[in-house]
Amino acid sequence: MILPIYTYGQPVLRKVAEDITPDYPELDTLIQNMWETLAQSEGIGLAAPQIGKAIRLVLIDLDPLAEDLPEYKDFKKVYINAHIIEFDENSKKETSQEGCLSVPAIHENVTRPTRIHVEYDDENFEHHDEWVEGYLARVMQHEFDHLEGKMFIDRISPFRKQIIKTKLKALLQGRYQCGYKTKAPRA
Repeated sequence: MILPIYTYGQPVLRKVAEDITPDYPELDTLIQNMWETLAQSEGIGLAAPQIGKAIRLVLIDLDPLAEDLPEYKDFKKVYINAHIIEFDENSKKETSQEGCLSVPAIHENVTRPTRIHVEYDDENFEHHDEWVEGYLARVMQHEFDHLEGKMFIDRISPFRKQIIKTKLKALLQGRYQCGYKTKAPRA
């Protein structure tokens, strides 16, 4: 089932998400619905807060980028109870344009570390503790930010935030268009 994606201004996007256990109600169905929602919205990542659930669940599908980034061919992963443990202080930082399904039609440059240490459980609740780098590290940081109640627009300069203020206000009022089902704050 395709779920509506909650847009900027929805309170759940600002909550710190909670860890879950293997007995979380209908977890397999939720994950399947999130995969369908992600595919329909043509995104590469989706966090549970974006579909209205304040739980630590993220899906990442980098396969659509395989033509340009062949190392991500068939890359589809589920991250449960995901946490960034640390950022590699010795790695460089890169600035790249980001967008978000919860902030339709807004793209801004965001600077992030290129290497991070993460812990998470997979869909079988097997624990993983690993260092991740490159584009996947950027996507994880973006999606895991949602689990901390943060969004990519929180990571842009005050000057850039002032420039997009009118667009953000339109989002708050439900005045935007996109090609997927959403749930605006005042909708």
